[in-house]
Amino acid sequence: MTERRDTDGRARMPADVDAPDKVAYGLTFRQLAILAVAAVLFYGAWQGLQDLVPMPLLLGAAVVGGGLVFGLAVGRRDGLSLDVWLIAAVRHSRMPRALSTTDTTAKVPDWVEAPTARVMLPAPLKLPADAISDDGEINLGTGRAAMVAATTVNLALRTGDEQAALVDTFGRWLNSLSTATQIVVSAQPVDLRSHARTLAAAADQLPHPALAEAAADHATFLDDLATRRDPLRRQVLIVARTSRGERGEHAARRRADGTVRALSGLGVTTRALDGHAATAALAAAADPYRPPRPGGLAAPDTVITGPGPALSRRRS
Repeated sequence: MTERRDTDGRARMPADVDAPDKVAYGLTFRQLAILAVAAVLFYGAWQGLQDLVPMPLLLGAAVVGGGLVFGLAVGRRDGLSLDVWLIAAVRHSRMPRALSTTDTTAKVPDWVEAPTARVMLPAPLKLPADAISDDGEINLGTGRAAMVAATTVNLALRTGDEQAALVDTFGRWLNSLSTATQIVVSAQPVDLRSHARTLAAAADQLPHPALAEAAADHATFLDDLATRRDPLRRQVLIVARTSRGERGEHAARRRADGTVRALSGLGVTTRALDGHAATAALAAAADPYRPPRPGGLAAPDTVITGPGPALSRRRS
């Protein structure tokens, strides 16, 4: 594939770079394989049934079966080929509906009364990550990963030369990657009501009446915006993983720090997430519309302690 640059420094790239190659008659190798296997099966069934089944009935069944196979080979749904979609549907229908982190296959103690009716037990939930360290490294069993939070940059506000420089910087970082790296861009709701309440409470403490009036007006604007709209913020997370067999206890953290340094030339704000921030990011990815808990979330291996019961002294 040749690359052609325009006069303003932009590089044209086809939108279907991930599309499979067409082998013959506008069909891919996968589609031709499905049709070839179906043709062999139809030929075998024709040879075995032509002396037992009437010819009109056999021709009708061949036409209907051929149409179904052709639709299976060339049809698409939800961005997937129809055969892949059907296989995924069958797997989904056979998967358990309930999952649990508790081992449901263990032997039940004797003091637990067994249910009289048949109960569908949840299947074990196998998570890819089992621990998050204080410095933000996620243990994946076969390797480690670390996350980097980044802001965005608006290319439309830059000149052609600046856009080309930003694209080249981002391209150099992509070419420097030697392991699997994931970029997740998501939209999350913004709680403007809490910001409005905080700003309104702080307005009375400002030293000048004009500042207090401006803060109160801005708090009213934020509260009205939260009422009329559903504001969202864009979050960009970069997950850097270690390669299989890579040594070093903090290899994932080093890759995250290298990502922060490499992307600093784009004009975005990047930071490697520690354990608490990584835990909150994973929780927000699993349920983005859940309001954040006060005090944040503890890491999976953090020991949670609380204040002891208050002791009252009795005066004599």
